[in-house]
Amino acid sequence: MSKQEKPVPADIGVNDAGKVDYDELEALLGDLVLDREEHINAEGFVVRPDEVQDALFRLRDEADFDHLSCVTAQEYDDRFESIYHLKKFDDPTQEVNVVVPTTTDNPVSQTAEPVYRTAAWHEREAYDLVGIEYEGHPDLRRILLPETWQGHPLRESYDQDKPQIVSLTEHANPLQDDHRGDGEQSDTMFLNIGPHHPATHGVLHLKTVLDGEQVADVEPDIGYLHRCEEQMCQQGTYRHQIMPYPDRWDYISAGLLNEWAYARAAEDLADLEVPEYAQIIRTMSAEMCRIASHMLALATFALDINGDFTATFMYAIQDRERVQNLLEDLTGQRLMFNYFRLGGVAWDLPEPREEFFEKTRDFLNDLPESVAEYHNLLTNNEVLQARTIETGVLNPDVAKQYGATGPVARGSGVDYDLRRDDPYGYYDELDWEVITEDGCDNFARLLVRMQEVEESAKIIDQCVDLLEDWPEEDRTIQSNVPRTLKPDPDTEIYRAVEGAKGELGIYIRADGTDKPGRFKIRSPCFSNLQALPEMSEGGYIADLVATLGSLDIVLGEVDR
Repeated sequence: MSKQEKPVPADIGVNDAGKVDYDELEALLGDLVLDREEHINAEGFVVRPDEVQDALFRLRDEADFDHLSCVTAQEYDDRFESIYHLKKFDDPTQEVNVVVPTTTDNPVSQTAEPVYRTAAWHEREAYDLVGIEYEGHPDLRRILLPETWQGHPLRESYDQDKPQIVSLTEHANPLQDDHRGDGEQSDTMFLNIGPHHPATHGVLHLKTVLDGEQVADVEPDIGYLHRCEEQMCQQGTYRHQIMPYPDRWDYISAGLLNEWAYARAAEDLADLEVPEYAQIIRTMSAEMCRIASHMLALATFALDINGDFTATFMYAIQDRERVQNLLEDLTGQRLMFNYFRLGGVAWDLPEPREEFFEKTRDFLNDLPESVAEYHNLLTNNEVLQARTIETGVLNPDVAKQYGATGPVARGSGVDYDLRRDDPYGYYDELDWEVITEDGCDNFARLLVRMQEVEESAKIIDQCVDLLEDWPEEDRTIQSNVPRTLKPDPDTEIYRAVEGAKGELGIYIRADGTDKPGRFKIRSPCFSNLQALPEMSEGGYIADLVATLGSLDIVLGEVDR
């Protein structure tokens, strides 16, 4: 696997082996540190709730922890707690956690938004579901539930049987008094886009303010598909009951990628090994899901931009269907696969194996011609170029601030891919490239996805070669996993994989039972969507539709 040259990491907090030096980080934080915690993925520094920004600024500016990957909020018997999971875009294996406890009677903590802009939405979710208040937050209100909702669903004291009365509020123009021209009030119009609209790619509501044809303000309103997936996972057992849920986050095509996120976290939590043969099957099938996802993104993007249903959309859906056929042969399902198991996969390749390999190779052999045709239909299309080049611009520094990952970040030149930078599965044994584009616009994100389809095909082809020649007596699909898993109490871990949309992470805290004490999902679509106003304000309303399409969000994963 080719690695592109990256900047040398900052010296502070890094030892000679390129690993995090937590003693040096503790010295950097000084008196801010109250205690240190051992998490499996990284150590955590406990800080006072009124000194969060001081700690985060030091870690970001002096130790180069420029990626706030996730914010986890949770309740204990004696406290509430926020955990800021920090990484480096240059090397995501370098991690540190900042742990912020608050009292149960006054769960107030300083906001991290001035340090990492992505914290705005993450902290709103923590406030909404757990009830921690973040002092100094620019817009602390509910994000997934209606404003009139009573209580916080992830609190122990929450009454799930209590009736809720949700009232409708009048929509007002939030910026009417702020837009003026030539001494007179500008003519602005408030426009609701969605929540039921084909251009929103699901149940998304965009509260949009227009000044003529230009977007003066846009606010994504999410939560219409919120199902409290985290709480459902907390009520399921590690071994058997959680794995079916991940398929339903990004329910379109990334099921196995979602399953791998949970599997990676739970396997490291319980110290489970995965046989090499099963790792190859996982890698092959995950890249099939990536192709299926990118084909749908390409198809719907063409529909958004060109209104092209009969050609590009149907061609891409046809190629996607061929991938879905292969996944159905492998897993028995077309969308909700439930194929991964802790310690491996559910079963071996379908018999006769030669027929499955032949169908896979036929698809891979036809793919280059299909991709060339998409370039003729899309990237060489003057209408599409006019609507996507230099629209929806997301500069790399801004992308990092919002925690953008996946094709959205790589389309802005951010060279970040967990398959290479934090290797798992069989990726580090294979030859493939991480695709980046420097355009930072809607066109660049399209190019990244189209090229990633070709790289995924390379990975699948190499996996098929390995599986064909694998000795029959060594085809072990699962390791020996205990029937009941009960990790030690207060064992904590955060692990992530490179989903089709970006970094899909899982935080788990064990409580000594066979069910997680806390289960947190880090959705890449959630962070990517947060950057939409930054990319759209000042552009035309038509560009807003193109920009939203370029993010390739799935609301099942945004809302969870």
